[in-house]
Amino acid sequence: MTDVKFADEILDRLRGRNPRFQGKAYLFVLSSLHHVLNGLDEPRHITGAELAHGVRSLALERFGPLARTVLEHWGVHSTDDVGEIVFALVDAGVLITQDDDRPEDFHGIFDFEDAFDRNYPWGAAG
Repeated sequence: MTDVKFADEILDRLRGRNPRFQGKAYLFVLSSLHHVLNGLDEPRHITGAELAHGVRSLALERFGPLARTVLEHWGVHSTDDVGEIVFALVDAGVLITQDDDRPEDFHGIFDFEDAFDRNYPWGAAG
């Protein structure tokens, strides 16, 4: 089985379990994880809050003022949704957690409207 076929099968299973998230949402959370890890001086476990902020950072970098719109189109409306995606990836065997990691670690880290609209870093684009 090729890696692409394996990845497609995993995404199909993930979408089947929770169809409100598009496949791109899962891939974006994985990209955000990679983005956060690449910014560290040394590899280590990251917290739910760090990953949630990484999702925000990468979304703003890639999609600018449309970041919230894109994430919501994929079914991601809150940091709680990011946690649901992470733990679905854990259940699928794509990610691993530490013993004290919980979906609640992603609860209410920031409000999407505040983080993407009201506090958009207009001067940071370029």
